[in-house]
Amino acid sequence: MLLWPKGFTLLGYQKVFEDSRIWTGYGNTLIYTIGGTALGTFFTMMAGYALSRRDLPFRNLLMAYFVFTMYFGGGLVPTYLIVKQTGLLGSMWALFLPGVVAVGNVIIVRNFFENNIPRELLEAAEIDGASKWTVFVKMVIPLSRSIMAVMVVYSMVAYWNDWFTALIYLRADQAPLPLVLRNILIKSSTSASQSSMVAGGFAELNKLTEMIKFASIIVAAAPMLIVYPFVQKYFEKGFMAGAVKG
Repeated sequence: MLLWPKGFTLLGYQKVFEDSRIWTGYGNTLIYTIGGTALGTFFTMMAGYALSRRDLPFRNLLMAYFVFTMYFGGGLVPTYLIVKQTGLLGSMWALFLPGVVAVGNVIIVRNFFENNIPRELLEAAEIDGASKWTVFVKMVIPLSRSIMAVMVVYSMVAYWNDWFTALIYLRADQAPLPLVLRNILIKSSTSASQSSMVAGGFAELNKLTEMIKFASIIVAAAPMLIVYPFVQKYFEKGFMAGAVKG
């Protein structure tokens, strides 16, 4: 080909969807994405709101503790040992609990609350007898739909694309879609000694592997590409609102 591709084939998609694990992977990923997004957004909103309150005891110390974890961590082996000792190994909770709150997201949410929700409004509600939980659920959450949309998008993309965590902690039948696609691609990338079994030899095998690779990218990315246009306006508004003001 020069400028225009020659030939059209869906062989890559055919090879991907021939594997029955693809549907199990889709189902697992939907469960992990929906569950992780709900938990992550809820706890991120609560943490951001709490840290935005100036009457929170040791507020600056707690914020410093959160930020510290962004730069220093135990690494893979200590994290694996903790997950194993807490009985989460082989459970989908291993995907959620260790990293349910992302510190970067908490900082964005905290900045949004500090700059966009008047303190006087919250104080007036508390003077009228509303508890802090009532204020958070009935006043803060309805006023924070834009930043919640940002957190939902961030969490959805993170959980949808996460395959390494599942590789470490989950069984083969619990594998999410990205891990299933990775295994399909590895399986298709046979050694050169096996290429003689394929018509056309190594060149034909390599072409098939490339088709499977690019088909896997589309299969994995398509759901996120479909969802994003519906939350784009909230994403842009919330991201700018949560940014640090000069």
